[in-house]
Amino acid sequence: MNNNKPYIIGVAGGSGSGKTFFLKCFLHHFSTEEVCLISQDDYYKPIGEQKVDENGWVNFDLPEGIDDTKLLEDLKLLIDGGSISRKEYTFNINEESARLMNITSAPIIIVEGLFVFHYPELSQLFDLKIFMDADEEITLNRRISRDEIERGYTRDMIMYQWVNHVMPAYKQFLLPYKESCQKIIINNKHVAEDIIATSKEISDELKESVLRSV
Repeated sequence: MNNNKPYIIGVAGGSGSGKTFFLKCFLHHFSTEEVCLISQDDYYKPIGEQKVDENGWVNFDLPEGIDDTKLLEDLKLLIDGGSISRKEYTFNINEESARLMNITSAPIIIVEGLFVFHYPELSQLFDLKIFMDADEEITLNRRISRDEIERGYTRDMIMYQWVNHVMPAYKQFLLPYKESCQKIIINNKHVAEDIIATSKEISDELKESVLRSV
């Protein structure tokens, strides 16, 4: 292994699969000098460049809604040992008010998001691919809970997006890459212990195989 090249991890999974919680648990095992994280969501194109469906709804669940060119460019800068600055994407927060993040390269770089395996040039850079998976009924219930509480969506709005945007995108742009992933994490339970244990197991493996050689 080239000790100068960071170890790149791609993490993907559908809405409600538990990516955010897994990454929170995973990052808990490392210092900021050991791991850095890039989120695909921070590369959403402006709202005016997003596609609108036949009923006038903006569809945020399409790969072309992401500036994957800039995402790839920033990842390559981190691989080369550099730093990047990026405004954090937060729902209903405009770009001017968004928090500016400064991300410095680290021995382990994580790239997470719905479509990170779909972009060929990006996907081929990953040394490890992790797929977060859960049954559709469970992910839908998690989505409903989040969108009702955090976004103030009605049940009808949530179901419209789920049926017309979320699931078609999942089946076309994410699910086909599942079997090419080295690790598939099933997250169907409503208790945290399994994800906590899995994140520790993977982090221990990486500390042994990656950080010891740095």
